[in-house]
Amino acid sequence: MRYAVIGGTGVYDPKLLDEVRSTVLDTPYGEVEVQIGRYKGVEVAFMPRHGKGHSIPPHRINYRANIWGLKMLGVEVILATAAVGSINPEMKPGNFVIVDQFLDFTKGRTSTFFDDGSQGVVHVDVTEPYCPAVREVLIETGRELGLRLHDRGTYVCVEGPRFETAAEIRAFRILGGDVVGMTSVPEAVLAREAGICYAAMAMVTNMGAGMEERPLSHEEVVEIMAANTENVRRLAMEALLRVPETRACPCVRVSTPLAKKRG
Repeated sequence: MRYAVIGGTGVYDPKLLDEVRSTVLDTPYGEVEVQIGRYKGVEVAFMPRHGKGHSIPPHRINYRANIWGLKMLGVEVILATAAVGSINPEMKPGNFVIVDQFLDFTKGRTSTFFDDGSQGVVHVDVTEPYCPAVREVLIETGRELGLRLHDRGTYVCVEGPRFETAAEIRAFRILGGDVVGMTSVPEAVLAREAGICYAAMAMVTNMGAGMEERPLSHEEVVEIMAANTENVRRLAMEALLRVPETRACPCVRVSTPLAKKRG
């Protein structure tokens, strides 16, 4: 199984997939449930990041179990969806952003598979944290589908589950941030350690704190995602089918103990 989709806020089920079945994987970090189906004859794994019914807050997600489980299945390419707030006035609610960089402001998360030293000290290059080969496919597919899409952006990852202060949003913008969310780190880093090509398609659901007069709400985020969920699914599935089998990207050149393991 080469492909997987990690569904974020608003993307909780594998619609568009046929012959769907569920399987529970036992990883060193706990059990994870994955749904497996077919899209146009191609087998795809689907994993709801926040669990069924959005029951797991961002700072409590078992990121290591999720990525390890997909590695066990033999997954080579992950497309992740994410609901984000915009720091950049040009990135409006309803727009897609195919992010290419991140700024990490998380605080209490384990961000590596190699934290106990049992496999030596492992340093992984994340100069390009999101797979450029998969990003290119997402951008081309999104444009063909006529989506409102930005071909790059810096994702500011915060701990959550609270929203940001207006002062934080101003600071993130000064630092070069474009969108803000709560899940891309350590997910992207763990995928890189595992040698999996990972790209994120961010859907802007709201402007950042202080950029509009009304306060932020989770209901607003869910409402915008619900209006755009079909486009999110279409972009993810159509892009997956176009990812080339051979990719010249930093992800496949990673040499870590986990990246060398077969699924």
